[in-house]
Amino acid sequence: MRREEQLNHTRAAILKAAREQFLTQGYQATSTREIARIVGITQPALYHHFSDKEVIFLEVIKLVGSEVQQGLTAVNDRVRTDLSKDPVAALTAVTEVLTAVHPRDVFTVIHSSFRFLKPANQRQLGMIFMQDYLQPLQHFFELGVVTLQPGLAAKDAASFYLTSLSPLFNTFHHVGPADATQHDQTVALIKLILFGVATKK
Repeated sequence: MRREEQLNHTRAAILKAAREQFLTQGYQATSTREIARIVGITQPALYHHFSDKEVIFLEVIKLVGSEVQQGLTAVNDRVRTDLSKDPVAALTAVTEVLTAVHPRDVFTVIHSSFRFLKPANQRQLGMIFMQDYLQPLQHFFELGVVTLQPGLAAKDAASFYLTSLSPLFNTFHHVGPADATQHDQTVALIKLILFGVATKK
């Protein structure tokens, strides 16, 4: 293998290992030492490809965010042409884009890292989060498939929805029957988000 191919191969292996660690352990609990160990290289070799942990984290979030944006855009396109426009089914499809990519709570993984990043990297992460997550979600809520409360902005609906997904990413906060599938749990949570826990008298 030529040197350039080897460098590209190693870089891809670093990002793959880093993605798994960051998305399951979070930013603070992930170390470059552990990433290097998984790849089978030394820390100095890792730093030949990436200057520090923050740079690796941002690269991972860029890759993941791009996948999320593509998935959400595809769902939005389907919703736009679907005449039945079932709000539960539509928001379930949106949610399953996020859970397919994120093994851990989306909001926590991204926002818990902010205080550990340099200001320039905080801004970059904020832009990624806005562009790849919040804007497609805001667009979903602007499509009209979900009837929002009077005066509630689509942007606020998107933020509330995203911060309400944590029960899908842990085992101690189960939604629905004990034997519910992941899809059934998602549907149950979406109904709670959309309709609340009580009915009007």
